Parts: sequence; C-alpha cells; structure tokens
Amino acid sequence: MPSSSSSSAQQARQALAGQLRDIRVAAGLSGRELAARAGWHGGSKVTKIEHGIRPPSADDIRTWCRVCAVPPERAEELLAEQRAVAGMWVTYQRLNRAGLRRAQQSVRPAFEQAALIRSYQPRIIPGLLQTPAYTTVMLEVSRDRQGTARDDIAEAVGERMDRRQILTQAGHRFEFVIEEQVLRYQLCATRTLSEQLQHLRDISRLAQVSLGIIPQRADRHGILPSEGFVMFDTGLVIVELVSGVLSVTQPREIAMYTKDFTDLASVAVYGGGARQLISMALRDLG
Repeated sequence: MPSSSSSSAQQARQALAGQLRDIRVAAGLSGRELAARAGWHGGSKVTKIEHGIRPPSADDIRTWCRVCAVPPERAEELLAEQRAVAGMWVTYQRLNRAGLRRAQQSVRPAFEQAALIRSYQPRIIPGLLQTPAYTTVMLEVSRDRQGTARDDIAEAVGERMDRRQILTQAGHRFEFVIEEQVLRYQLCATRTLSEQLQHLRDISRLAQVSLGIIPQRADRHGILPSEGFVMFDTGLVIVELVSGVLSVTQPREIAMYTKDFTDLASVAVYGGGARQLISMALRDLG
C-alpha cells in the first residue's frame, strides 16, 4: 500500500539524477570538471544532484546541458522532466502561498479533464460532495493548521462550489468510497453536519455518481484504511498527506492505488444500503 511522499517523488528524482549522471559520463567529465566549467564551487553540488539529494533547478539543468553539449531537443526533454519532478510534492505552505482560492483553482483542470474520477476518503466528505457550510469549516481548519498568505475562505468556497457543476455534466463518471465514521465525525456544528449528510444522501441518487460507504463492522480482512486520495482516469493520483500533497504519475504506483481503491470499494455498500447508513447517522445526531 502506498504510504508516503518519498516513494514516488524520490523515484522520480533518482531517475532524473541518473540521466544527468549518464550525460556527464558520456561527455567524459568528472564531477569536479563539470562543476568547474559550470562555475560551481567544488564538486559537491554535482554529487548531491546525481545522488538525488539536491533536486536540480531549471538553471542547473540548462547549465548541465550546456557544459555537456547536450542537443537542444534532449535538453528540453530534461527540463520538462525537471518541471514534472518539482511539481510532484507540494507542501501546504507552498500550495496555499497565494491563497486558498488559488489552491482550489490549481486542481480544477484535473477535475474538468478527467472522464472517470475515483475518490477515497477516511476522514472527511469528499470535496465534490460537500455543502458550502461544510467546506467553509474544512477550509478554516486548513487556514489555521497550515497558514495562508490571504484570508480568502469565501472566495475559495465559491471556487469549490462552482467546481461541483461537473457532477451533472456529460462525459464524467464518479466513484466515491468513504469510511462510515466520516458520517459521524463531529468536525462542525450539528446543523452543518446534518445538512451535509442530507446533501450526501440526495447526491448519491445521481446516475453518474457511485457512492460506497464502508461499514464500521465490514469484514475487511487484509483491506486496511488508506490515506485520502483522488484518481483521475489512469494517469494521475493526488494524495493528501499531513504536510502536503503528492501527485503520483508513475504507472506502477498508480496501479497500486487502483488496487487499493478496488479492494476498498469491494467492502463498501451502495445505493439503499449506503443511504441507510447516512440516515442512521442523521438519526443519531438527534
């Protein structure tokens, strides 16, 4: 089961680092010789880049390619890979630097372009299924825990609510799996949670939406809870971790998340069974 930001991000860094080392070796240069021609003091920077300890910047890639006489087409490929690697792991501080609304806008293209969106959540209601009041509380928590440059929660809520339109647009299908305790976590006022659960029950009836809820007493031997993640078709998985967001694009790891989602979905209940669990949670709210 994928469990950290290090596996995908570090694998991608190592792959890029290996290519840069091969280029240096093919050019007949030692690390110190490359550093000297690049104007870098000593050879430690080259060593750190080649061992994946120090991620190369775009300028580092350009300089490396110039010194090693890399053809322009190949240099552009390496720059594109560097941009992809740099974007795989983003801390919440960096993601929210320009405000919560901008952070919400940054993921919108992925939602709009995907034909199949699959989401698993062990802690909160998935974003696409949230009410404005519930979203407001969740974003207030993000602001207080992670820190933001701007207090633009109202604008961020508006952006997320606008994104919900894709739930009724042609060309999209949605599969959601949540743990039953998500229905009962008192993360907000009782009224807010009650409205959220009623909305969840209503939206579960949409033809293009599949909502699965894993009962607390489900027989799930070998199927453990995971971190929350969203899958966009078969090319991207966004994973929400404590300190930041991981974008997984490695086919091998996407296959692992696909298996995880399939396993989790297999022990969930759907349709009337899911709505019954929601109704029970509503009843227990009083």
